[in-house]
Amino acid sequence: MAERERDRNRNFNPDEQTEERGEERGGRGGRYFRKPKNDPFVADKSLKIDYKDVELLKRFLTPEGKIRPRRQTGVNASNQRKLARAIKRARHLALLSYTDETLD
Repeated sequence: MAERERDRNRNFNPDEQTEERGEERGGRGGRYFRKPKNDPFVADKSLKIDYKDVELLKRFLTPEGKIRPRRQTGVNASNQRKLARAIKRARHLALLSYTDETLD
């Protein structure tokens, strides 16, 4: 086992690894880079969270009908709770479907 680890360390060249990674990914060094997102309800004061506004609510749903998480939409925590409540109300009143439209 010690021999195997020694061989692995002997063949490892950190310069080669960083060159390969940097060139393949376009020179970005970090593993994850998340662009700061802005809450659309804070940015545009005319947008209001309302369960009757189905087109607005559909922007925050996946094609399967799940509510998108905050990290994808950029909505702040309080507006995410209001949004989830509005989506659930619209579903209950049959304005939105609980699942995707197609049944296979």
